[in-house]
Amino acid sequence: MKSRDLSELAVRNLREAVLRNSLTTLGVAVGVASLVAMLSLGVGLQTLASQRLTRSGLFDAVFVTSQRNFRGPRPPAPADSAAKKESRSLDEDARQQLSKLSNFTEVYPQIRFVTEVRYAGKSETTSVLGLPDSSRSSGAFEGITGAYFSLPTADEAILQIEFAKVLADQPPSLVGKDLTLRYAERAALSKDDGGDSFFPESMMGSAAPGGISIVPREKTLRIVGVIESDPSAGIGGFGGARVYLPLKTAEQLHVAQPDDLQAFLSGNPAKPSYMALTVRVHSPKDVLQVEAAIKQMGFATFSLLDATKSLRLVFTVFDLFLGLFGSLALTVASLGIINTLVMAILERRREIGILKALGATDRDVRSLFFAEAGAMGLFGGFFGVALGWLIGSALTWGTTIYLHRQNLPGVKISHIPWWLAVGAIVFAIAVSLLAGLYPAARAARLNPVEALRYE
Repeated sequence: MKSRDLSELAVRNLREAVLRNSLTTLGVAVGVASLVAMLSLGVGLQTLASQRLTRSGLFDAVFVTSQRNFRGPRPPAPADSAAKKESRSLDEDARQQLSKLSNFTEVYPQIRFVTEVRYAGKSETTSVLGLPDSSRSSGAFEGITGAYFSLPTADEAILQIEFAKVLADQPPSLVGKDLTLRYAERAALSKDDGGDSFFPESMMGSAAPGGISIVPREKTLRIVGVIESDPSAGIGGFGGARVYLPLKTAEQLHVAQPDDLQAFLSGNPAKPSYMALTVRVHSPKDVLQVEAAIKQMGFATFSLLDATKSLRLVFTVFDLFLGLFGSLALTVASLGIINTLVMAILERRREIGILKALGATDRDVRSLFFAEAGAMGLFGGFFGVALGWLIGSALTWGTTIYLHRQNLPGVKISHIPWWLAVGAIVFAIAVSLLAGLYPAARAARLNPVEALRYE
């Protein structure tokens, strides 16, 4: 039997029992809709989490520290240069070397210090962090009251809202006001500056040309914004800062760092070092390659790639369970297909007998019933994807309304990528064909003589 004749017979048979076939197709559509809606929820939540974490700067960042300051488990170093690499300092030379890596976008130091903040007669001790200009695109500044820094070198500050509440009862009123930072400035001393009088040569060693001085300084900054979230977790690798400055402004302050004492004792106090450097890469997939290159230089690294893998594992298991529960409705729909086709065999026994008497083979009869089952799966798949999209849109709409009532930004919790839509349709057709195996085999086994005698 030709494919064209087979298709015409299948369409005609579906039209003859249009109500029953439509209800069966609707059952398939509902099953596919439940599957698509559940999986789209899992995909949407995974996409939302990935986008939020990527925008926070956690996935595409490698945090670099000196081996001597690294407190985690230290991997075995090569025998030839282990001592040399572990003695390297994370200074400006190291920063320039890291900036020559491939697949990176920027390298910036972590400028973090504890300072005294003075405002309107109040004095509070808090932590300050310098932010690179790239943090402008961070999701932490979406709901900022005020504005971001006007220039990378501006004498401006952004306050975290909890600290702003300490300074004023109405945090938005702080925007445009001035505050004063009182901090410790680090400066190198030469012997001509009196280094010998403050630091005896027996203490410094013969290699030390001088010492360091710690001088109290003050800096007046204009408050330009107040934010609710803490961007320091993604920018600097550690949370907890409450006052934020442009990174270049923070560098110009030359604030004394905890490593200064170690640099002084090592005999090179004139050359400051950094507590940590952050290397940003083009894509999270470049993190492993960049980490390996940095470790070859003799530095310790840390990234959230392991946490990313764990997160993907959690979402994979979550999607699996959603898919299993969604498939239950499609399994129930397949029983409806079996029932519909078995009833069709009873009603069309004479027709099957005539087809076989005219030369139709068992394969032709099986193909006819497979075509009818596949057609119900195809139409049910299309309608199911559309219905699943409507369900996902309704969930997103309802969630957005609820979040807006809680003064939170709306999110898209349902997402149907093309592979999910195509996969759902193919899955519906496959389930329908499997459901048609028994009815098709039963129809093919009918004896044409007995079928023609059937009343």
